[in-house]
Amino acid sequence: MKTRVLIILSLFIGIGAVLHAIAPPILFGMRPDIMLPMMFLGILLFPKTQYVLLLSIVTGIISALTTTVPGGQISNIVDKPITAFIFFGLLLLVRDRTKLNIAAPVLAAIGTMVSGTVFLVMALYVIGLLPGSFIALFSAVVLPATLFNVIFIVILYPIVTNIMKRAQPVTL
Repeated sequence: MKTRVLIILSLFIGIGAVLHAIAPPILFGMRPDIMLPMMFLGILLFPKTQYVLLLSIVTGIISALTTTVPGGQISNIVDKPITAFIFFGLLLLVRDRTKLNIAAPVLAAIGTMVSGTVFLVMALYVIGLLPGSFIALFSAVVLPATLFNVIFIVILYPIVTNIMKRAQPVTL
């Protein structure tokens, strides 16, 4: 692993943690997980298995530390690696077929929905809510978070890639 890549990934995680901590809750203490688009950016820029594994574990732990959802600690630790590797797998499938500026928002939407689904299933299991509340929580929290994350990636991905190309801290 390259030290420069690890530093950039840690900056993404740190920025995501700060934004995640200050994001206002939407419903029942649940708020959009802003750590997700930062994790997605890290995967988009450095698509290697070891970086995805490290990024997903650290993102899961920090999300677990900053969550306000009952049962969210376990849910975040389980959710982030699953989401990261599904996102990574989809990225490997599409990166040679389409432009990443177009694919990145679509992948972010899919990744956010996967993350929200895994998170809610785990949280509902841990705190013991009725399965019928899944659809309500998915509609009220995951779908708005998906929209937010897609907008976030649409704006941020081209900016970050241009900065990375100009600064050339590492070879993309």
